[in-house]
Order: sequence, then structure tokens, then C-alpha cells
Amino acid sequence: MRERIALRVWRERLLPLLLATGLVVLLTGCENTDMQLATEAGVDAFKAVTLSDQDVVELAGKSSTLMDNEHAVAPAENQYAKRLRSLVGDLHEQDGYTFNYKVYLRDEVNAFAMADGSIRIFSGLMDMLDDGELRFVIGHEMGHIVKQHTAKQLRLAFAASALRKGLAAQEGAVADIARSQLGGLVQRLTAAQFSQLEEKVADDYGLSFLKAQGYAPEDAVSALNKLAGLGSGHSFLSSHPDPALRAERISLQIQGKALSIEETQKNLLITIKQKMNEWYNHLRKIVAGLIKSLAGQSDIKRGAV
Repeated sequence: MRERIALRVWRERLLPLLLATGLVVLLTGCENTDMQLATEAGVDAFKAVTLSDQDVVELAGKSSTLMDNEHAVAPAENQYAKRLRSLVGDLHEQDGYTFNYKVYLRDEVNAFAMADGSIRIFSGLMDMLDDGELRFVIGHEMGHIVKQHTAKQLRLAFAASALRKGLAAQEGAVADIARSQLGGLVQRLTAAQFSQLEEKVADDYGLSFLKAQGYAPEDAVSALNKLAGLGSGHSFLSSHPDPALRAERISLQIQGKALSIEETQKNLLITIKQKMNEWYNHLRKIVAGLIKSLAGQSDIKRGAV
């Protein structure tokens, strides 16, 4: 009975504390682990709970339409549109998501994705990269969608927007939104930046995309190195982590000298589980020994009496 009570106290009070402490110790001891691996999940708690997944897709679609109306979209017969079609082909569905692609005729090095599956490439970026490098960029943007970075970004922008008050009272789907209100949300979305961890995850997805499609993985490295050559003062680099460092990380992965973020997370969780089991078994033995020792002392006292 005493042993069962002691083990229950251990499980309910001591073990959770040790788990938390052990997680911090393990994370700080892993040189190649981004500390955001431990904190990124906490951002999800800040989601605007009034937006369902369906609402996110609908609102992202409205935002994409507004962006398309405010840019010069390359028509089907345009050389940029033809080139993009030759790159994506029939690749409109993957990992449970549906994608649509367009080119903005604008001399700017940029690309972005929306949570509804919209991927937009600026003609300035297409002028800069060859076909293989563009495929990596497309795969990278797909990664932001599949890994739900764009959905989280929209929720955060929505939570910080005046739209939240107006739509919170609505039940279900997003109601009609005034153009001025939607424009304010789009401004927040376009100004928002993905975290370094999210950019790495999207890079990993882009690399996997190239490999899965049978394209040269080295195109990912050359694309990032070209972006790094834009110079520190370029607007693209002000909103993205250093492409040169990202290129180096991807290059090490191709050489088999580094792991992807997903592989690192899996290995970290396995390590934590193993350590927790070791600590649990070790402390269980200690507790059992203490209980046995206390029981022995109690028997001695009774014998003395």
C-alpha cells in the first residue's frame, strides 16, 4: 500500500516537474537544435479561435483575389505565364492541398503563398532564376501552405485586426467584408514575416519536392545563393533569413551531413522519451529502496517495543 501511494505521488507530482526540467536540459544541450523547436508550438495558443479552418481558407481566398486585382497578372499567352505552366504542369494537388499559380508582372524579386493554396511569383524573380531554381521556390511556397504557416499567419493577422471585432459575432463562414477592411488585413499579411524555423521547414519541403519530382536537389542551393547575392540592402532580404546560411544548411543535407527540421524533431522526441524512461526507472528503484528501508526501520522499532 505504501509503495502504491508513493508511486502515485511520484507520477502525479514529481514526474511532470522532472519532465519539464529534463526537456529544458535536453534542449539546451543539443547544439544543432533551434530553440524555437521548444517554443514555436506555443504560438498556436494565440490563434484567433473565431476562425475555423474553412473560414481561414475563405478569407485567404478573398485576400488572394484582392491582391490579384491590385497587380498586373500575366495573361495565359504571356511568356511568363507559359513558363510557369511548363514548370508546374498538372501539379495542382499534393498532400491534401489544392494549389493555384499566377505570375505578377512586376520587376520585383519576390514570391508569396496564401492559405487557400494561392502561390504568386513575381516576374522579377523569374528573370533571376532558372527553371530548376524556380521549382525549388515553388516547392518552398507549397511548404508554407502544407505546413500551415500561411494559415497561422492569417490567424495572427486577423487577431490583430479590427476585422476580428466585426466577424467574431458571425457564425460559421466569413461574412461579406468591405474592401477597405480586407485591404487592411492584406497589408498585415504582406508585411508579416515567417519565423526562421518556418523558413527552414519550407526549405526542407522544397528540397523534398525537388527530390520527389526527380529534379536536381542542388537547384535549391543555387537558388538560395542567387538570392543571397542581392545584397544586404535588398527589400527581400530584410524580410527573410540569410539565404546564404540557408543554402549552406541545405547543402549539408544533400551531402548527408545534416538533418532536416522534421528529422531533428523526431530524433529529439525519441531522445527525450528514452531519457524520461531511464529517469523514471532509476527513480522508481530509489523510491522502492526508500520504502523498503523505512519499512525495515519501522519493523525494528516495533521489535524494540
